[in-house]
Amino acid sequence: MNRQRCYIIAELSANHGNSLEVALDTVKAIKETGADAVKLQTFRPESMSLDADKDMFLANPKGPWAGRRLFDLYGETMLPWEWHSPIFELASDLGLDCFSSPFDKSAVDFLEQFNPPAYKIASFEITDVPLIEYAAAKGKPMIISTGIAKLEDIENAINACKKMENEDITILKCTSAYPTPPSEVNLLMMQDIAERFQVKVGLSDHTLGTEAPMLAVALGATVIEKHFILDRSIQSADAAFSLLPDDFKKMVEQVRLTETLLGKKEYTFDEKMKQRSHASRSLFIIQDVQKGDVVSEKNIKSIRPRYGLAPKFLPEVLGKQFKKGFEKGTPLAMEHLE
Repeated sequence: MNRQRCYIIAELSANHGNSLEVALDTVKAIKETGADAVKLQTFRPESMSLDADKDMFLANPKGPWAGRRLFDLYGETMLPWEWHSPIFELASDLGLDCFSSPFDKSAVDFLEQFNPPAYKIASFEITDVPLIEYAAAKGKPMIISTGIAKLEDIENAINACKKMENEDITILKCTSAYPTPPSEVNLLMMQDIAERFQVKVGLSDHTLGTEAPMLAVALGATVIEKHFILDRSIQSADAAFSLLPDDFKKMVEQVRLTETLLGKKEYTFDEKMKQRSHASRSLFIIQDVQKGDVVSEKNIKSIRPRYGLAPKFLPEVLGKQFKKGFEKGTPLAMEHLE
């Protein structure tokens, strides 16, 4: 993982439309946007829910899946495990990082064969401390979304990683609303998490636009994650809040521009600054003077450009005498004075 700049992750999620061809075409499109990585989700229905008809195993009655059994939904949206190999292989060929969110220990074991550059813990799994410990024990960077997490859940997740001697932790501010209204994004929480826990921070964004990632980078985000979809016609539960290729590319460009605008914390005086500094002020003789004339604010003044003494020397030169005559427009120098 290249962490010298903000690391941009395109989330495939269920946007494969149950087609390996679509999944592979999506990876190719992700590469064209300038993203750093494609992220998958690795689960089976039985690792997410029970094959049971009790009401507690039904989807949220106020959501788009109202009344549907969670077990059935996860069966429809899962990425078949046999597809992982061709997706990882294609990403590698394209020079694109590829990793996944495991949802149980068997998924971690399965993913290890691909030597992923990181593990991502999804928002609703942040309370699964045993899973976090198991993934963190593999020694890969850990990226964890907050979502529904309380403060103690974030602390427990971080401690789970550290217990496994894994200190490479990035916490992603995330709101588990799909899509997320701007009023619920709360980007300032990233700074508090970074200061409170001394970890890297980022944003897992579910808003409809591209503004939140750009602002997150300005506030210190080192990772941006956003859902990606190849085409709106793909039947997917995540389609409504996923970015199309052109929009995702625009987001990447905005993030990179933000990084450029932020620049560095440095006070070096390089050659460009030296050249530009000539436009600043300095002390000039503003009327013809003769030898012995006294330096005063009537015959010298701070004006542009910067060829004479710096204005800060004005109090020092006032009252001195000129060694010889000088014409109006001469940059003032110490050697001109007695």
